[in-house]
Amino acid sequence: MARSEIDAASLGRLGEWLTMQGMPGEGQPRLQKFPGGQSNPTYRLEWGGKLFVLRRKPFGTLLPKAHMIEREHRVLAALQDTAVPVPKVRGLCENPAVLGVSFYVMDHVDGRIFWDPRFPELQPSQRAALFSAVNATVARLHAIEPSGVGLESFGRPAGFMARQIKLWNGQYQAAITRDIPAMQHLASWLSQHLPAEDEAGTIFHGDLRIDNMIFHPTEPRVVALLDWELATLGDPVADFAYHLMTWRIPPGLFRGLAGVDHATLGIPTEAQYVAEYCRQTARSELPHLKFYLAFSFFRLASILQGIARRAQDGNASAPDAVALGAKAEPLAQLGWDLAQSAERRG
Repeated sequence: MARSEIDAASLGRLGEWLTMQGMPGEGQPRLQKFPGGQSNPTYRLEWGGKLFVLRRKPFGTLLPKAHMIEREHRVLAALQDTAVPVPKVRGLCENPAVLGVSFYVMDHVDGRIFWDPRFPELQPSQRAALFSAVNATVARLHAIEPSGVGLESFGRPAGFMARQIKLWNGQYQAAITRDIPAMQHLASWLSQHLPAEDEAGTIFHGDLRIDNMIFHPTEPRVVALLDWELATLGDPVADFAYHLMTWRIPPGLFRGLAGVDHATLGIPTEAQYVAEYCRQTARSELPHLKFYLAFSFFRLASILQGIARRAQDGNASAPDAVALGAKAEPLAQLGWDLAQSAERRG
């Protein structure tokens, strides 16, 4: 059976490592796994009378270029003093002798985390304010010049979208548990409809969801943007489209906003949200948006297929991995339907 958790001996070595990083404490560190987190397991870490967060790679055999903890640590460190709110990082450990896998430690940030983009526990005015805060955070990220924070070598801008299609198709092919025809169709369609030019060269988060953000305990403000595992230098429209995909997903399928009463809930429509992002980034429009949305569904389905494969192999991070992995096929079909719609409309 694949190893799934951190044992007592590893906790002792973790305490020694933390002390060497300038974080002294006594006894053994205490770890409590956070719920969710299908990719890199994340823990609340108590040590030396303080709270931290530890993120590690999963144990077991991993897909190539997946679970890039090291890159996540690098971008967090680079963004420490920018307009993008991120936790303070304390150290990266790539020595398998400590926990058996690479991990890093960052400060714990107090605040609210929401999983449902409908924000059911809030009032309409509060929802509108939070969506505005999220939009502003994404815009600020895409406004940062990579060379200004030492990330000019963080990715290869040239040919970004072509490589992304190849990467996520490769990830899907490596994780197949059963064939999904819509994924095959999308891989071909996306390759044939690449925009002539893209804007690759912006810091690309790669997983812009509200549950990857910590909000201030009482104010409509993002205090930490998390989960940078997929970050690189890329096309900001692709990054934003992945975030925008929420408006196209039915709540019954996944965490989405398709079909909700936006006006009653105080949630901006897709068109309003796009217009606000364009205003904040000084754009007149988002070119080729349907292509980027179709790609986003393709990419998400590939990610979920990887979860399905890890569940099958016995090293999934969360107990709902099987159910979540099963959503790859209907999400891929949504992407293929969108691509066909774009084709019909020319």
